[in-house]
Amino acid sequence: MSFLEDFQANLESLPNILQRKYALLRDLDKSLQEIQRQNEQRCEQEMENIRREVVSGNVMQGSSLIRFSEEALDEQKHAIRIADEKVALAVQGYDLVDAHIQQLDQYLKKFDEELRRERENAVATGSPSANPDGSVKSGRGSDGSRGGRKKSRNTAAAAPAAVNPTSMDLDLPVDPNEPTYCFCNQVSYGEMVACDNTDCKIEWFHYGCVGLKEQPKGKWYCSDCAGMQKRRKGK
Repeated sequence: MSFLEDFQANLESLPNILQRKYALLRDLDKSLQEIQRQNEQRCEQEMENIRREVVSGNVMQGSSLIRFSEEALDEQKHAIRIADEKVALAVQGYDLVDAHIQQLDQYLKKFDEELRRERENAVATGSPSANPDGSVKSGRGSDGSRGGRKKSRNTAAAAPAAVNPTSMDLDLPVDPNEPTYCFCNQVSYGEMVACDNTDCKIEWFHYGCVGLKEQPKGKWYCSDCAGMQKRRKGK
């Protein structure tokens, strides 16, 4: 079992464990409130009895007889024990969540190191990033020939430098040598479409940037090239 699979398995059991601890906390809290209520009533009654004894002269002020009963003191000790149990349960819940957070931090650190290592290897070898299907993606200027280009491509899981707005932000360094495309002048990500004008200066475009949701049928031209063709036809 991989680290991620082990983490997911442990994470699935966490809500049930926390729920049981919180349920026990609520039960302890109810018991504590009941004991405190009883003790307050007992102490108030005993204080009233002592006041009457002092007023009647049966007990002198400052006497050692002026104190709470053993029952009242035992209730207070019991309340303290329950409060300590509540604190211990709260600490256990905190430690459980903290342990999972530390495991996640370890996984993210390991994942970050792997991505950095792959990026460094790619830069050192000078090899272009690979698409998920194993095909090689070439940037602009890497090959003078543009003939036979695929109409669209999917680079959703391309090189680590690819910018994906929905992915987890790992604060990874951006390779300055990574080629950029489209009107947005960003690296490749998601599905992209190529302009059929062989002289197009940009060549590749992100679907979202040009308002596409699926692969266009027939030839497709970017707005710059389409406008240029219209102006030529108008002359």
